[in-house]
Amino acid sequence: MAKQKGKAAPAARQEMTGLERLGLRVSSMINHPTAQHQRWVTIHRLDTDGDQEWEEVMGLLSETDDLEMTFNDDESVTLRWEARSDEDRVLEVADLGEVEEPAPF
Repeated sequence: MAKQKGKAAPAARQEMTGLERLGLRVSSMINHPTAQHQRWVTIHRLDTDGDQEWEEVMGLLSETDDLEMTFNDDESVTLRWEARSDEDRVLEVADLGEVEEPAPF
């Protein structure tokens, strides 16, 4: 009889929803250094993007202040935005009173 190793069964992979996948793709495109430098990006709708997911993401983008959306004939959307001034930028300041625990690995 063979010994079983102490490994636990691998955790089941959780599939991303279409909305999560599209949101991640759009976010990645907007945050890309080239898009940030030129302050515009064109998002192409893929065959795998469902109608409901596309409408949901486009609706969220349309509610974003200072974001201009142009719907193109090929079903793509071009997003444009102005550079933020130093006064508009949000700065995150770490609380120096907190001490982070080292990573367990």
